[in-house]
Amino acid sequence: MLLETKLPIRYIFRRIMPDVLRVLFISLAFQLIKEVFGSYLPPVPLQLPTILGSSISLLLAFKISQSYDRWWEARRIWGAIVNDSRSLVLQLSSFLKPEAQVPGPDQRTPVQAVTYRQIAWAYCLGQSLRGLDPLDGIQSLLTDHELAYTKTHNNKPLAIMALHVQQLRDLANQQFLNSFQQIQLDATLVRLTESMGAAERIKSTIFPTSYRLMVYFFIYLFLFTLSLGLVETIGLWEVPVLLLTASTYFLLERTARYLQDPFNNKPTDTPVTAIARNIEINLRQLLHETDVPKPYPPGPYYLM
Repeated sequence: MLLETKLPIRYIFRRIMPDVLRVLFISLAFQLIKEVFGSYLPPVPLQLPTILGSSISLLLAFKISQSYDRWWEARRIWGAIVNDSRSLVLQLSSFLKPEAQVPGPDQRTPVQAVTYRQIAWAYCLGQSLRGLDPLDGIQSLLTDHELAYTKTHNNKPLAIMALHVQQLRDLANQQFLNSFQQIQLDATLVRLTESMGAAERIKSTIFPTSYRLMVYFFIYLFLFTLSLGLVETIGLWEVPVLLLTASTYFLLERTARYLQDPFNNKPTDTPVTAIARNIEINLRQLLHETDVPKPYPPGPYYLM
């Protein structure tokens, strides 16, 4: 997630540099054509690029709006994950009687086991959405049995959620949870699973490539006609004017493209790692632990 700091110029223009160089080539080519064949070229009225520019502006406005909706939906999903993660631990802590708070073979009480597993799930889901190793950095949060079970599944976050279900079922069978309490905990797990599915839907559903190609085609068509029109009116000033105009349009298009995939491991991502770290801090403090990690440090102009 980009922060409210000054973005480096290099980051802004590095993404569009190939397109700007192509536009520079087009501009210089038309300057050369004007010098050689100027008397043979028909004049291009500026009304034509004006109409095309207005149409492209509408297309880009629609694309940016839809892309931001996807990014904002991803942020809302992770906000719900934060709330339900806290609710899961608070519910289990209040439902279990003192006699149920007995450490198991792994030296963890049921509340500790669910808490550490939920922390691992948050990190695992974020890594999975970004296409990284889902188990990276969470080995210490899971027992050997849980880690071995998770490795057998293709969907690692879903496997961790299944471990939650198994433990809650065991607690209910041991009469440590009554039917009402089990239903409440199951409802929280259902919401977490729905949030996971919604995030995976955003990740797997992309804008049609044909739409992106159409936008690019119209941008280049607009720049082509604009260059022809400016060559006849302002001469060599056409080069900087065309480059400035092209940079504006390409920056808008590239911004929309990055926002439409909020889990692409880029600075424009939803900050899933930072959110997972906040979940870990909150849940460890609910266990009255004092040795909790610091919030995830931001980069120079973004937070991951």
